[in-house]
Amino acid sequence: MLTRLPAALRGTITGVLLVLNTLVFASCMVPAALLKVLIPATAVRRVCDRMLNALASRWVANNNAWIGAVNPAKWDVQGVNRLHPRGWYLVSSNHQSWVDILVLQRIFHGHIPFLKFFLKQELIWVPVIGMVWWALDFPFMKRGKGSGARQNDLKTTREACEKFKLIPTTVINFVEGTRFTVAKHDVQQSPYRHLLKPKIGGLGTALAAMGEQFEALLDVTIVYPHGTPEFSDLLCGRLDAVTVRVLQREIPATVLGGDPVADKAYRQRISDWVEQQWREKDVLIDELLSTGNAGKVDETDA
Repeated sequence: MLTRLPAALRGTITGVLLVLNTLVFASCMVPAALLKVLIPATAVRRVCDRMLNALASRWVANNNAWIGAVNPAKWDVQGVNRLHPRGWYLVSSNHQSWVDILVLQRIFHGHIPFLKFFLKQELIWVPVIGMVWWALDFPFMKRGKGSGARQNDLKTTREACEKFKLIPTTVINFVEGTRFTVAKHDVQQSPYRHLLKPKIGGLGTALAAMGEQFEALLDVTIVYPHGTPEFSDLLCGRLDAVTVRVLQREIPATVLGGDPVADKAYRQRISDWVEQQWREKDVLIDELLSTGNAGKVDETDA
């Protein structure tokens, strides 16, 4: 029914639904968030974290409902069926639009634990959603310059990852560090056709802090066959095709447990590993866009 409404009206309705969904579930999270602060015992924290993650997953499910209702998009998703929601995963993805975040939440919902991001310290002050991120133990990074600031970020991440070890968790990192645009691509003189140069800082920190805990790296490639959408396109129901490929990669021992700040050789090993993935991802994007495979629905894995 929503698909028959004018685009502007659809956008208004879905925008209101998104805001209400966020406000309701943020309110529901307050008691558990306060309890784990007031009683920091491990058993209490484990129960509260499970409650908070269950609420976050329900928030995603509600968002998925309005996305499906308003967007007649063809979803071509491959590579999620062999995952499981009781695992620990590290997710690496290309990044083109704010739509990517809801796409990732939609395709992984029910397959892996709720996605958790590295965030800039300033975002903790965002009304409502900042409290939600804090309650869910999202790592907040200061992103300062110099080895001292980077060591502090590593310490922050290690502390967050210690909490993640209590319950199954997925940590996601957009390795490009920002959304892809042609202008950014040209300024960087990126050697890749469809990607910006990878930045290994966040990924390296996660691998150093929690690498042994992760079962696999989920290498995600997102393609929008008819052009990169704006967030307003998602809200207004103008998203017509999404293609996602998920590849499970074994995390080699050579990129685990080192010091990404002080150990140059360790950083280089991570960089070589990521750049090989980026070369393969660039070829895959080119193939999906040029052969017409993007946009075809695979019902068995969507």
